[in-house]
Amino acid sequence: MIRTFLTVALAACTLAAPAAAQTAYISNERGSSVSVVDLASGEVIDTFAVGQRPRGILLSKDGKYIYVCASLDNAVEIRDAKTGALVAVMPAGNDPEQFFLSGDGRLLFVSNEDDAAATAIDLETRQVAWQVEVGEEPEGIAQSPDGKWLLVASEEDSTVSWIDLATRETVLEMETDARPRHIEFTPDGKRVWIAAEMGQTVHVVDVVSRAIIETIPFAPPGALPYKVLPCGIRFTPDGKLAVIALGRADSIAVVDTQSLAVLHYIRTGGRPWHLAISSDGKRAVVANGTSDDVAVVDLAKAEVVARIPVGEGPWGVVLAE
Repeated sequence: MIRTFLTVALAACTLAAPAAAQTAYISNERGSSVSVVDLASGEVIDTFAVGQRPRGILLSKDGKYIYVCASLDNAVEIRDAKTGALVAVMPAGNDPEQFFLSGDGRLLFVSNEDDAAATAIDLETRQVAWQVEVGEEPEGIAQSPDGKWLLVASEEDSTVSWIDLATRETVLEMETDARPRHIEFTPDGKRVWIAAEMGQTVHVVDVVSRAIIETIPFAPPGALPYKVLPCGIRFTPDGKLAVIALGRADSIAVVDTQSLAVLHYIRTGGRPWHLAISSDGKRAVVANGTSDDVAVVDLAKAEVVARIPVGEGPWGVVLAE
Protein backbone atom coordinates (compact mmCIF):
# COMPACT_ATOMS: atom_id res chain seq x y z
CA MET A 1 0.00 0.00 0.00
CA ILE A 2 2.78 2.43 0.89
CA ARG A 3 4.63 1.77 -2.36
CA THR A 4 1.44 2.19 -4.41
CA PHE A 5 0.65 5.50 -2.74
CA LEU A 6 4.19 6.74 -3.26
CA THR A 7 4.21 5.75 -6.92
CA VAL A 8 0.91 7.49 -7.62
CA ALA A 9 1.85 10.59 -5.66
CA LEU A 10 5.22 10.95 -7.37
CA ALA A 11 3.81 10.16 -10.81
CA ALA A 12 1.30 12.97 -10.35
CA CYS A 13 4.23 15.38 -10.17
CA THR A 14 5.11 14.59 -13.79
CA LEU A 15 1.78 15.98 -14.94
CA ALA A 16 2.73 19.43 -13.69
CA ALA A 17 6.09 19.42 -15.49
CA PRO A 18 5.73 18.58 -19.20
CA ALA A 19 8.96 17.57 -20.89
CA ALA A 20 10.07 17.00 -24.46
CA ALA A 21 10.19 13.22 -24.29
CA GLN A 22 6.78 11.67 -23.79
CA THR A 23 7.39 7.94 -24.23
CA ALA A 24 10.00 5.68 -22.65
CA TYR A 25 10.80 2.15 -23.86
CA ILE A 26 12.37 -0.07 -21.20
CA SER A 27 14.11 -3.39 -21.87
CA ASN A 28 13.37 -5.85 -19.05
CA GLU A 29 16.30 -8.27 -18.89
CA ARG A 30 14.78 -10.93 -16.63
CA GLY A 31 11.24 -10.53 -17.97
CA SER A 32 12.15 -10.81 -21.68
CA SER A 33 9.84 -7.90 -22.40
CA VAL A 34 9.72 -4.22 -23.24
CA SER A 35 7.60 -1.82 -21.18
CA VAL A 36 6.22 1.32 -22.83
CA VAL A 37 5.78 4.19 -20.39
CA ASP A 38 3.81 7.38 -20.97
CA LEU A 39 5.90 9.94 -19.07
CA ALA A 40 3.14 12.55 -18.94
CA SER A 41 0.84 10.27 -16.94
CA GLY A 42 3.52 8.10 -15.35
CA GLU A 43 1.74 4.93 -16.52
CA VAL A 44 2.81 1.81 -18.38
CA ILE A 45 0.66 1.85 -21.52
CA ASP A 46 1.96 -1.34 -23.11
CA THR A 47 4.19 -4.33 -22.44
CA PHE A 48 5.22 -6.73 -25.19
CA ALA A 49 7.27 -9.91 -25.16
CA VAL A 50 10.63 -9.93 -26.93
CA GLY A 51 13.53 -12.38 -27.28
CA GLN A 52 15.45 -13.82 -24.37
CA ARG A 53 17.43 -11.53 -22.05
CA PRO A 54 16.89 -8.18 -23.79
CA ARG A 55 19.48 -5.59 -22.86
CA GLY A 56 20.48 -2.90 -25.36
CA ILE A 57 17.54 -0.91 -26.75
CA LEU A 58 17.54 1.87 -29.36
CA LEU A 59 15.16 3.83 -31.57
CA SER A 60 15.63 4.13 -35.33
CA LYS A 61 16.51 7.56 -36.74
CA ASP A 62 12.96 8.06 -38.04
CA GLY A 63 11.38 6.81 -34.81
CA LYS A 64 9.45 4.03 -36.55
CA TYR A 65 11.31 1.08 -35.10
CA ILE A 66 12.80 -0.16 -31.86
CA TYR A 67 15.98 -2.23 -31.97
CA VAL A 68 16.36 -4.74 -29.12
CA CYS A 69 19.42 -6.88 -28.30
CA ALA A 70 18.04 -10.36 -27.55
CA SER A 71 21.24 -11.59 -25.99
CA LEU A 72 20.42 -15.26 -25.45
CA ASP A 73 18.95 -15.51 -28.96
CA ASN A 74 22.13 -14.08 -30.55
CA ALA A 75 19.98 -11.62 -32.44
CA VAL A 76 18.77 -8.05 -32.73
CA GLU A 77 15.04 -7.67 -33.12
CA ILE A 78 13.40 -4.87 -35.10
CA ARG A 79 9.98 -3.99 -33.71
CA ASP A 80 7.30 -1.50 -34.66
CA ALA A 81 7.58 1.36 -32.17
CA LYS A 82 3.82 1.92 -32.02
CA THR A 83 2.61 -1.66 -31.71
CA GLY A 84 5.62 -3.70 -30.58
CA ALA A 85 5.02 -6.09 -33.49
CA LEU A 86 8.08 -8.01 -34.67
CA VAL A 87 9.28 -6.69 -38.03
CA ALA A 88 12.51 -8.65 -38.48
CA VAL A 89 15.20 -10.58 -36.63
CA MET A 90 18.78 -9.81 -37.59
CA PRO A 91 21.80 -12.04 -36.90
CA ALA A 92 24.09 -10.18 -34.53
CA GLY A 93 26.96 -12.45 -33.55
CA ASN A 94 27.19 -14.35 -30.28
CA ASP A 95 25.62 -12.85 -27.13
CA PRO A 96 24.99 -9.25 -28.24
CA GLU A 97 24.72 -6.92 -25.25
CA GLN A 98 25.13 -3.25 -26.11
CA PHE A 99 24.89 -1.64 -29.51
CA PHE A 100 25.18 1.77 -31.15
CA LEU A 101 23.41 3.25 -34.16
CA SER A 102 25.82 4.85 -36.63
CA GLY A 103 25.57 8.58 -37.19
CA ASP A 104 24.07 8.09 -40.65
CA GLY A 105 21.61 5.47 -39.39
CA ARG A 106 22.84 2.83 -41.84
CA LEU A 107 24.79 0.53 -39.51
CA LEU A 108 24.20 -0.97 -36.11
CA PHE A 109 27.42 -1.60 -34.20
CA VAL A 110 27.05 -4.51 -31.76
CA SER A 111 29.37 -5.80 -29.02
CA ASN A 112 29.47 -9.61 -28.85
CA GLU A 113 30.30 -10.61 -25.30
CA ASP A 114 31.10 -14.26 -25.98
CA ASP A 115 32.88 -13.73 -29.31
CA ALA A 116 35.40 -11.01 -28.36
CA ALA A 117 34.16 -9.17 -31.45
CA ALA A 118 32.31 -6.11 -32.64
CA THR A 119 29.75 -6.70 -35.38
CA ALA A 120 28.43 -4.15 -37.89
CA ILE A 121 24.93 -4.88 -39.20
CA ASP A 122 23.74 -3.27 -42.44
CA LEU A 123 20.22 -2.06 -41.63
CA GLU A 124 19.17 -2.00 -45.29
CA THR A 125 20.07 -5.63 -46.02
CA ARG A 126 19.64 -6.65 -42.36
CA GLN A 127 22.76 -8.78 -42.61
CA VAL A 128 26.17 -8.71 -40.96
CA ALA A 129 28.39 -6.33 -42.94
CA TRP A 130 31.68 -6.98 -41.12
CA GLN A 131 33.25 -7.94 -37.81
CA VAL A 132 36.36 -6.82 -35.94
CA GLU A 133 38.19 -8.73 -33.22
CA VAL A 134 38.39 -6.88 -29.89
CA GLY A 135 39.27 -7.70 -26.27
CA GLU A 136 37.59 -10.38 -24.21
CA GLU A 137 34.01 -9.87 -22.98
CA PRO A 138 33.20 -6.66 -24.87
CA GLU A 139 30.22 -4.61 -23.74
CA GLY A 140 30.28 -0.82 -24.08
CA ILE A 141 30.42 0.40 -27.69
CA ALA A 142 30.14 3.87 -29.26
CA GLN A 143 30.95 5.72 -32.47
CA SER A 144 32.54 9.16 -32.26
CA PRO A 145 30.31 12.03 -33.46
CA ASP A 146 32.66 12.71 -36.38
CA GLY A 147 32.24 9.12 -37.55
CA LYS A 148 35.97 8.34 -37.40
CA TRP A 149 36.23 6.04 -34.39
CA LEU A 150 34.42 3.02 -33.03
CA LEU A 151 35.31 2.33 -29.39
CA VAL A 152 34.66 -1.03 -27.72
CA ALA A 153 35.20 -1.77 -24.02
CA SER A 154 36.60 -5.15 -22.95
CA GLU A 155 35.45 -6.07 -19.44
CA GLU A 156 37.86 -8.96 -18.96
CA ASP A 157 40.96 -7.26 -20.37
CA SER A 158 40.22 -3.82 -18.85
CA THR A 159 40.93 -2.16 -22.19
CA VAL A 160 39.13 -0.08 -24.79
CA SER A 161 39.74 -0.80 -28.48
CA TRP A 162 40.02 2.26 -30.75
CA ILE A 163 38.92 1.08 -34.20
CA ASP A 164 39.57 3.32 -37.21
CA LEU A 165 36.34 2.98 -39.20
CA ALA A 166 38.05 3.95 -42.45
CA THR A 167 40.31 0.88 -42.28
CA ARG A 168 38.36 -1.23 -39.74
CA GLU A 169 41.63 -1.76 -37.91
CA THR A 170 42.31 -1.41 -34.18
CA VAL A 171 44.95 1.28 -33.73
CA LEU A 172 45.06 1.33 -29.92
CA GLU A 173 44.20 -0.92 -26.99
CA MET A 174 43.87 1.65 -24.21
CA GLU A 175 44.22 0.38 -20.65
CA THR A 176 41.52 1.41 -18.16
CA ASP A 177 40.54 0.72 -14.59
CA ALA A 178 38.94 -2.66 -13.95
CA ARG A 179 35.97 -3.86 -15.99
CA PRO A 180 34.95 -1.02 -18.32
CA ARG A 181 31.21 -1.30 -19.02
CA HIS A 182 30.05 1.79 -20.90
CA ILE A 183 31.43 4.37 -23.35
CA GLU A 184 29.87 7.78 -24.04
CA PHE A 185 31.15 10.64 -26.20
CA THR A 186 30.40 14.22 -25.21
CA PRO A 187 28.04 15.99 -27.63
CA ASP A 188 30.91 18.02 -29.12
CA GLY A 189 33.00 14.88 -29.66
CA LYS A 190 36.07 16.28 -27.92
CA ARG A 191 35.96 13.92 -24.95
CA VAL A 192 34.84 10.37 -24.31
CA TRP A 193 33.85 9.09 -20.87
CA ILE A 194 34.42 5.46 -19.92
CA ALA A 195 32.74 3.83 -16.90
CA ALA A 196 34.97 1.26 -15.17
CA GLU A 197 32.58 -0.80 -13.06
CA MET A 198 34.98 -2.67 -10.77
CA GLY A 199 37.44 0.21 -10.80
CA GLN A 200 34.58 2.29 -9.37
CA THR A 201 35.60 5.21 -11.58
CA VAL A 202 34.85 7.07 -14.78
CA HIS A 203 37.73 8.03 -17.08
CA VAL A 204 37.58 11.26 -19.07
CA VAL A 205 39.58 10.85 -22.29
CA ASP A 206 40.81 13.43 -24.80
CA VAL A 207 39.82 12.16 -28.25
CA VAL A 208 42.66 13.83 -30.18
CA SER A 209 45.48 12.52 -27.98
CA ARG A 210 43.56 9.37 -26.96
CA ALA A 211 44.86 9.91 -23.40
CA ILE A 212 43.05 9.77 -20.06
CA ILE A 213 43.07 13.31 -18.71
CA GLU A 214 41.05 12.75 -15.53
CA THR A 215 39.58 9.91 -13.49
CA ILE A 216 36.46 10.58 -11.41
CA PRO A 217 35.77 8.58 -8.21
CA PHE A 218 32.37 8.38 -6.51
CA ALA A 219 31.24 8.24 -2.89
CA PRO A 220 27.45 8.48 -2.59
CA PRO A 221 26.32 9.03 1.03
CA GLY A 222 25.37 5.86 2.88
CA ALA A 223 26.60 3.49 0.16
CA LEU A 224 29.19 0.85 0.95
CA PRO A 225 32.25 1.50 -1.26
CA TYR A 226 32.19 -1.95 -2.90
CA LYS A 227 28.66 -1.29 -4.14
CA VAL A 228 29.67 1.76 -6.18
CA LEU A 229 29.64 0.28 -9.70
CA PRO A 230 29.50 2.93 -12.44
CA CYS A 231 27.79 1.86 -15.65
CA GLY A 232 25.46 3.91 -17.87
CA ILE A 233 26.45 7.49 -18.75
CA ARG A 234 24.41 10.14 -20.53
CA PHE A 235 25.00 13.84 -21.20
CA THR A 236 22.45 16.61 -21.32
CA PRO A 237 22.11 17.93 -24.89
CA ASP A 238 24.05 21.09 -24.03
CA GLY A 239 26.92 18.96 -22.74
CA LYS A 240 27.02 20.72 -19.36
CA LEU A 241 25.99 17.77 -17.20
CA ALA A 242 26.77 14.08 -17.14
CA VAL A 243 24.46 11.64 -15.38
CA ILE A 244 26.03 8.35 -14.31
CA ALA A 245 24.28 5.23 -12.98
CA LEU A 246 26.15 3.80 -9.98
CA GLY A 247 24.74 0.27 -9.91
CA ARG A 248 24.40 -1.33 -6.48
CA ALA A 249 24.98 1.99 -4.76
CA ASP A 250 21.30 2.53 -5.73
CA SER A 251 22.12 6.06 -6.88
CA ILE A 252 23.04 8.21 -9.82
CA ALA A 253 25.68 10.93 -9.88
CA VAL A 254 25.24 14.29 -11.61
CA VAL A 255 28.60 15.69 -12.71
CA ASP A 256 29.59 19.12 -14.04
CA THR A 257 31.45 18.35 -17.27
CA GLN A 258 33.70 21.43 -17.04
CA SER A 259 34.90 21.17 -13.45
CA LEU A 260 34.34 17.38 -13.30
CA ALA A 261 32.89 17.88 -9.82
CA VAL A 262 30.05 15.69 -8.61
CA LEU A 263 27.17 18.11 -8.05
CA HIS A 264 24.59 15.67 -6.69
CA TYR A 265 24.04 12.08 -5.69
CA ILE A 266 20.40 11.03 -6.10
CA ARG A 267 18.97 7.74 -4.81
CA THR A 268 16.81 6.31 -7.56
CA GLY A 269 16.04 2.68 -6.63
CA GLY A 270 17.63 -0.77 -6.77
CA ARG A 271 20.73 -1.03 -8.95
CA PRO A 272 20.34 1.70 -11.59
CA TRP A 273 22.12 0.42 -14.67
CA HIS A 274 21.27 2.53 -17.71
CA LEU A 275 19.34 5.74 -18.32
CA ALA A 276 18.23 8.26 -20.88
CA ILE A 277 17.85 12.05 -20.79
CA SER A 278 15.00 13.98 -22.39
CA SER A 279 15.86 16.15 -25.40
CA ASP A 280 15.24 19.33 -23.39
CA GLY A 281 17.78 18.18 -20.80
CA LYS A 282 15.34 18.51 -17.91
CA ARG A 283 14.70 14.90 -16.93
CA ALA A 284 16.52 11.61 -16.67
CA VAL A 285 14.73 8.26 -16.83
CA VAL A 286 16.68 5.60 -14.95
CA ALA A 287 16.24 1.80 -15.13
CA ASN A 288 16.43 0.22 -11.65
CA GLY A 289 17.38 -3.41 -12.24
CA THR A 290 16.54 -4.92 -8.85
CA SER A 291 13.53 -2.85 -7.80
CA ASP A 292 11.80 -3.48 -11.16
CA ASP A 293 10.92 0.14 -11.81
CA VAL A 294 12.15 3.30 -13.48
CA ALA A 295 12.85 6.57 -11.73
CA VAL A 296 12.05 9.90 -13.35
CA VAL A 297 14.52 12.51 -12.11
CA ASP A 298 14.12 16.28 -12.28
CA LEU A 299 17.72 17.34 -12.96
CA ALA A 300 17.27 20.99 -11.95
CA LYS A 301 15.83 19.99 -8.58
CA ALA A 302 18.10 16.94 -8.28
CA GLU A 303 15.22 14.79 -7.07
CA VAL A 304 13.13 11.81 -8.10
CA VAL A 305 9.65 12.93 -9.10
CA ALA A 306 8.26 9.49 -10.02
CA ARG A 307 8.94 5.78 -9.54
CA ILE A 308 7.06 3.73 -12.12
CA PRO A 309 6.86 -0.10 -11.86
CA VAL A 310 7.79 -1.86 -15.12
CA GLY A 311 8.88 -5.42 -15.93
CA GLU A 312 11.41 -7.75 -14.32
CA GLY A 313 15.00 -6.52 -14.33
CA PRO A 314 14.82 -3.25 -16.28
CA TRP A 315 18.14 -2.75 -18.05
CA GLY A 316 18.02 -0.13 -20.83
CA VAL A 317 16.00 2.97 -21.66
CA VAL A 318 15.31 4.84 -24.87
CA LEU A 319 13.05 7.90 -25.19
CA ALA A 320 10.77 9.04 -28.01
CA GLU A 321 9.17 12.43 -28.51
